[in-house]
Amino acid sequence: MNTEEQNEQRARLDKKLAPVRKMVQACIQCGTCTGSCPNAFAMDFTPRRLWRMVLMGKTEKIFQSRTFALCSTCYTCTLRCPRGLALTEAMSALKQIAASEALAPYAQSVRFYKSFMESVRRHGRVREMEFMTLYFLSMKNPLTPLQYTPLGMRLMAKRKISIEIPSKGKERLEAMFRKAEALENQP
Repeated sequence: MNTEEQNEQRARLDKKLAPVRKMVQACIQCGTCTGSCPNAFAMDFTPRRLWRMVLMGKTEKIFQSRTFALCSTCYTCTLRCPRGLALTEAMSALKQIAASEALAPYAQSVRFYKSFMESVRRHGRVREMEFMTLYFLSMKNPLTPLQYTPLGMRLMAKRKISIEIPSKGKERLEAMFRKAEALENQP
C-alpha cells in the first residue's frame, strides 16, 4: 500500500471513528471499565487506555490493537461505568469498522465469518465440509488446508462432520438474510 492509499485509509478510518469518539467523549478515565473487564488481562491495551486513544485520534494504534477483538460483549463495563457510557456498543463499533475495512490483523476472522455465513445462507445451517473448504480457499496459502487433513479425517471417522445435509426452507432464510443486509446498509 503506497503513501497516498495509506492516507486515504487513515482518513476513512478517522471518519468512521467519529461516532465512537462521540460515544466515549464523556469518559473521565476512571478505569472502572478496565477493572470490570474479565478479559482485560489478555488485552494489549486496557479498555480505559483504548478510550483515551479513541479520544486522541490514535487511529493506527487503535486498529493495530487486539483489545476490541477480545471484548466478549458481557456489558460489565457498560453497567458499571459511572458516566453511563455505551462502552460495549463502542467496542462493537470498532469491531465493525475493522471488519468493513478488512484491516490486516482482522482479515482472517473476516474470511472465517464470511465463509461461515455463506454456508449458513445456502443450507440453513453450517455444512462443515463446505464451510472449511470456502474458508481454506479464501486463504492466500494453498497448502494451509493440508495441515488440517488428519483432524478432518478423524472427525469424519467419528461422524462429527457430515458430508450431506438436506436444505429445507431456503426461501425463508434467504428473505431473512436480505432483510438483515438492508438493515446493515441503512445510514
